[in-house]
Amino acid sequence: MYNKIAVAISGASGSVYAKVLLDKLMLLKDQYEEVSVVMSNNAKEIWQTELGNEAYKNYPFRYFDKFDFSAPFASGSARYNILVVAPCSMGTLGRIAHGVSDDLITRAADVILKERRKLILMVRDTPYSLIHIKNMELVTLAGGIICPATPSFYSKPTTIE
Repeated sequence: MYNKIAVAISGASGSVYAKVLLDKLMLLKDQYEEVSVVMSNNAKEIWQTELGNEAYKNYPFRYFDKFDFSAPFASGSARYNILVVAPCSMGTLGRIAHGVSDDLITRAADVILKERRKLILMVRDTPYSLIHIKNMELVTLAGGIICPATPSFYSKPTTIE
């Protein structure tokens, strides 16, 4: 087993997506070696507002402060091979697209891209401005994956989860 996964939760609306991701990771324990989480302060506040709880504290993953640059996934030598930013605000997308590593989320994304590992940004805001689209293009050209929060309805889901 090799997968070391970092999950970053930015301050975009859509805390349910972060919750579902963390829930799914709990079910897939045999597919990763380690999961680490970083949340912005806004992400914590938005989770509380949208979901009405602080359940993000209850997951058995390693948590890091958004300014803790000593976190293992802030360096390529820790060999984290996946970073998922869910949800990813357009501000976070813009900083990642332009290499502005001003917090642990953007530093981790910079490391993942430079090491040619898997970066997935679950962008949530709509509609997109041309600036957003250009930033998505830059991240895609750098090797990242843009995964908008646009669930399919072919399977006729009864809930967003």
